[in-house]
Amino acid sequence: MYAGLKNTDADYVIIMDADLQHPPALIPTMIQEIENGHDCCAAMRTSRKGESKIRSAFSRTFYRLSNHLTDIKLVQGAVDFRIMSRQMVEAVLELCEVQRFSKGIFAWVGFDTKWIPYENVERPLGKTKWSFWGLFKYAIDGITAFSVAPLRMVSAMGFFISCFAFLYIIITIIQTLAFGIDVPGYVTTLCAVLFLGGIIELSVGILGEYIGHIYMEAKNRPIFILKETNLPLTKSAKEKYLSSRKEQL
Repeated sequence: MYAGLKNTDADYVIIMDADLQHPPALIPTMIQEIENGHDCCAAMRTSRKGESKIRSAFSRTFYRLSNHLTDIKLVQGAVDFRIMSRQMVEAVLELCEVQRFSKGIFAWVGFDTKWIPYENVERPLGKTKWSFWGLFKYAIDGITAFSVAPLRMVSAMGFFISCFAFLYIIITIIQTLAFGIDVPGYVTTLCAVLFLGGIIELSVGILGEYIGHIYMEAKNRPIFILKETNLPLTKSAKEKYLSSRKEQL
């Protein structure tokens, strides 16, 4: 997909599957909508005909989980079938990360998108190349590509374990002073393991916070995306624009 977008120079670009699961009959409507002023017109499935109930349930769960854990909001049933303006295509190309979660990238660039609902169409020939495990890994990549929430969950877990260990130590000391020790060494060992385990977990979480920042910075995403401006271009921006036009020509 990235290679195709990289080698286009048209004002409008359409992305669709080659197995006819994305109905070509929607293309005239998409063109009409983008000519009405939208930057993008995309399709979303209102049904998942032809898929197993388990796979459909996992898909719905992924959308809810992703919207809860990440800063981007994915439309339920969104697919890659869409038409985009030149400005949006250039913005998508600026995100040059290798592990690409296309739905997240389309949402992250933030252009005005018109959604068209359609009934899912079963492919007339062939079988899907996506296995359940492949989709699961793709979903994990989608969440981790736009969120450091899993790392923060480790920090929170370490904090709660440390708090629990500290409270347990206090309760155990009071019980020991009041009723004596049932098994010598048991209290000391258990308290030490719980407390040190909580500290280690919290330390890993703190390291994860810094790793998360490094991870997001390493993606080298643009700080902002310019759609249009009434200000004159700076020298560097003008050179970049002329260079991109030369590549397209």
